[in-house]
Amino acid sequence: MAMDITALYNVSSGAVKEAAKLAPTTKADTYTDTSFNHLLSTAIDNINTTNSYLSDAENEEIKWALGETENTHDLSIALQKASTALQYTVAIRDKLLEAYKEIMQMQI
Repeated sequence: MAMDITALYNVSSGAVKEAAKLAPTTKADTYTDTSFNHLLSTAIDNINTTNSYLSDAENEEIKWALGETENTHDLSIALQKASTALQYTVAIRDKLLEAYKEIMQMQI
């Protein structure tokens, strides 16, 4: 499960960070929350949060497997958080790819 988001993060993170650096900022962008740079930084934060949840779930699994804890409640919460975050991230990625494909099919 952690491999999926890591692959997504590795593929998109570098490109997203570079695009955020190169994104021009105008005076209008500094006053609105919908600037391209803000959207990219929010996307990166969401990916990092998802990755954090996946790491926490993996750590809880390891603790439980090694017998360091018998608290299955924490394990199930961590797994559910990771699952929900990953589903959300993948859904957003799919919507962005769908929008990109639609834009690319537009005739000028």
